Amino acid sequence: MSKLILTQEVTGLGAPGDVVEVKDGYARNYLLPRGYALTWTKGGEKDVERIRQARKAREIATVEEAQSIAEKLQAQTVQVGVKTGESGRLFGTVGAAQIAEAVQAAGLGSIDRRTVELPERIKAVGHYTATVKLHAEVSATIDLQVVPAK
Repeated sequence: MSKLILTQEVTGLGAPGDVVEVKDGYARNYLLPRGYALTWTKGGEKDVERIRQARKAREIATVEEAQSIAEKLQAQTVQVGVKTGESGRLFGTVGAAQIAEAVQAAGLGSIDRRTVELPERIKAVGHYTATVKLHAEVSATIDLQVVPAK
């Protein structure tokens, strides 16, 4: 078992700043290469505090505020404009950062790209859904409409 410090939210495992124990293969092949975690050391406790403070600064302060943002996000469809080929396939995929930018451009508030979870890779024009964790207790489902950029 490997002891790690999470640097990003990992669904089903923990939040940034959490110290977790996972199997060696999961740590070596998934968490560490993608930058989701750092190996735990005695000196790493300083890193844990720094990560937790950064998370608190990004986090929405109250549950009520998170719920009001969630209501706004769920009430409207967000359009994401992307470059496409002749057949409607995208050049690449739509990522969490593009979704966060589209939400902000639509005037629905600012969300952190790290809180956006996509159930599938978006490779074509169409309608999709994404989940945003706004607070520990509040998450919102966003309706996305991926359209060709003009």
